[in-house]
Amino acid sequence: MRTLSVYYSQKDAQGEVREEVKKLTENLGLVYVEVCVDGDQQLEERYQQMTPVVLVGPYRIHAPFTLPEVEVAIKATLYQDSGQEDPQLEKRRFTFSLQERVTLWFTRFYPWFISVVILLFVGLSFLPPILMKSGAEVAANGFYKFYSVFCHQLAYRSYFLFGIQPFYPRELAHLSDLVTYEDASGMPAENITFARNFRGNGRLGYKTALCQRDIAIYGSLGLFGIIFALTGKRIKVLPWYIWIIVAIVPIGLDGVSQLPGLAQGWPSGLPIRESTPLLRTITGMLFGLGTGWFMYPLMEESIKEARFALQRKKTVVKQISAK
Repeated sequence: MRTLSVYYSQKDAQGEVREEVKKLTENLGLVYVEVCVDGDQQLEERYQQMTPVVLVGPYRIHAPFTLPEVEVAIKATLYQDSGQEDPQLEKRRFTFSLQERVTLWFTRFYPWFISVVILLFVGLSFLPPILMKSGAEVAANGFYKFYSVFCHQLAYRSYFLFGIQPFYPRELAHLSDLVTYEDASGMPAENITFARNFRGNGRLGYKTALCQRDIAIYGSLGLFGIIFALTGKRIKVLPWYIWIIVAIVPIGLDGVSQLPGLAQGWPSGLPIRESTPLLRTITGMLFGLGTGWFMYPLMEESIKEARFALQRKKTVVKQISAK
């Protein structure tokens, strides 16, 4: 058995047409469902100044329309379904499963869900130095190992907790009045393996499991997801060329320009520099915010159709169950 849904507003000029459509629907053996769009942001955006809107099978008819147009759409849908009724399909059509409920929930709250996961990921990167400080070195090492999959963990590009400084930059960064990584560790910065494994001590403090730039990237990406959710998912997608200019170029220039200074024996003639914690944080935040601005609206464009279909089915099942 097919359903016919009418999405309407109290302001519709064709309010009396709904009764005629209802009679026609019931006479032709379909289930009639009404949904008021007033107060529902998603439905108001979808059907603004188009209501009433009739949905039956693959057809959508919006105002102004005539009753014969609706009848043609109904009969076309019934003709397509003739001889193809599957009892199991019929049962699923009027049942809203647990999987569908979970999926509908995700389509509504995915920015919150993704943001919470990302921010939890960032927050837990501060746990290893806390564990090291409290003497739980084995547990801390487990976290460091897990996060090493996502980050280089170079000590001179990481934050430190519980020490005399929040970070220990390389001498190459030329930050005055700070103890450098070389002085703090007693090792050259070019020894990358040592820099990755150096986690600090009681005097210097202990490094976070994510580097300065990664904390900025993931943190700002999670923050934008919350902003996107609070604005009702209304933020439009950032043009791709703006995303490249604002998000990709700064982090690319700042990151790639450090490569000549990472290892000894690099070809001469190339400029050697080391970024600073401030620059890493700024470029990381630009990348995270820009990528979030580019990514979340694109996700919304893909997800909103699934959300609408699931919400429509839920409404149909609810109204049928109430009869």
